[in-house]
Order: sequence, then structure tokens, then C-alpha cells
Amino acid sequence: MNYSVALNEVQLAEIRKLAEEKRRTLGFVGETPIANDIFTILDNMGILLLEYPIKSDGEKPAFSAALIYSTEGNKELAFIGLNTADYFDKQIFAIAHELYHFYTKTGSHLSRSSEEVDNLVETEANRFAAEFLLPENTLKNIVLAEFKTSSLEKKQTKTLLRFIARLQCTWWLPYRSIVKRLKEINTISDEQYNKLYIVDERDMDGEYGRMGRAINEEVFLKLNKATNNIGTSPKDIEIIIRNFEDRLIDEDKFMNTLALFNKKPDDFGYEFEVSDEDIDEFEEFFNGEAGDES
Repeated sequence: MNYSVALNEVQLAEIRKLAEEKRRTLGFVGETPIANDIFTILDNMGILLLEYPIKSDGEKPAFSAALIYSTEGNKELAFIGLNTADYFDKQIFAIAHELYHFYTKTGSHLSRSSEEVDNLVETEANRFAAEFLLPENTLKNIVLAEFKTSSLEKKQTKTLLRFIARLQCTWWLPYRSIVKRLKEINTISDEQYNKLYIVDERDMDGEYGRMGRAINEEVFLKLNKATNNIGTSPKDIEIIIRNFEDRLIDEDKFMNTLALFNKKPDDFGYEFEVSDEDIDEFEEFFNGEAGDES
């Protein structure tokens, strides 16, 4: 991602400290990738994940993810809405981005899938996501252990592409986020960064695509595809059901919420009817009203 807002040393140190603290609290110590476990993290934190595919509207980037708060009775619930029409590696990055807003209590928030970021808080959130998923010190150690030097300025582009592909298949970050991480630790030059950044990493028949598939085809292809999932975790569905059974939500809200995930009350032993208009509410939120919060 290209950031037009530069973070100073104090801001960077605070972000690294926060990411390290949260990783350690969650049990990810040292060179332990979070990768797909980020979905388990949300479950363990009690954050409800709402998955829904929403395509881009013309040139306006579709949202990547949104952090939403809702009050049910005396309890505040936190939701992350995830756009599953995006590539899977970007979905993981987007969740980590929203966790920054959750940890720093910046309130409800919607981020859009864009390579350009000119907002301080969004720049901080992106840097936190990168640090949370692949810590700076860990990356430095990996580079040093592999190449016996902290500088890769003399390495061929093909060598760097293979290295990045292996990092991506292990740490599950988007390609360009890894390229940026390498520049942030001054491992590659400006010229190398610019050359690597313009690679079409989504072309599975291109040089980088062929390398990634050769290294770990299953993981690499998974990261470079959109899931287009509609749903939430079984644990979150159970929370919805129990909220209804405990009378924290009424029948209409129970039906509407389940309908968002292509489920019906009678799937769980309850028989109601839901209107098509109610099913549209979720999509309307992300396509319209939530844009005012970005």
C-alpha cells in the first residue's frame, strides 16, 4: 500500500509495541504466523464476523471491512463486516486493520479497498495490520538467517520474488504488503521496491504467479482468490440464537439476522417468515449508509 502520510518514530514505536503486546496476549510468540488463525482470534475475542461479497461500484472502491458496534439490552456487541468479494489475503489484512480500530477504540469504522491512504489513522491501522501479521523484528531475523546479511540490494529480482512468495505462503500477507515491509526495514532499495511493487501478483500465469504455485500451490491459490462467502461462524450463529431465546432480540431481528447468512429460523427449530425487504438491509448498509463513516 502507498501511504502519503508518514509516521514518525514515536508513532511507529507505539504501533510495534501494541502489535507485539496483542500478539503475545493471543499466544503468538516469536516467529509464529497468525495467518488463517485470525478468524479464530475474532471468535475468542467475542467479535462477530459477518461475511458478505460486495463488488466494486464503477471506479469507487468497494469496502474491504467495517467495524460496527451494536447494543443489545445492556450489552455492547462488536461486529466486523468483511467483503468476501476481495482476495483472501486482503481479507486477512482487512481484519487485522479493523482490529487496530477495535483495540484503539476509534468507534464504528469502514475502510475501502484502495492502494492510496492519505489519512493518519488509516495509515496507522495499515501499519498495525502489517506489524500484527508479520512483525518487523521477525522479518529482519528471517532475512538475516536466509541471506546472512540485512541488505538484499545486490540480489536478483527472481531471488526476491521467490523469497516473497515463500513469505506470503507462510505469513499470508498480500504481496504488496510484504514488498512494503521489506522496504520499511531497509532491506531493499527504492529501485527494487518500485520494480517489485508494479508486478502483477494476481496473474497466476505470470512469473510471480508461477513461482508461488510451485512453492505451495494450495495456499498460494487460496490467498489469490476471492471466497465470496456469505455467513458467519457457528459460534456467532449460536450467539444470535441465544440472544433470541434470552429475549434480547425480537422475532423480526432474529429472522433478519439469520437471513443475512442464508439461514432460516426453522434451520434451528423455529418457524417464522421473513420479507425480501428485510434481507436487503445488510447490503444497503455497506453500499450506502456506511460510506458516510469512511
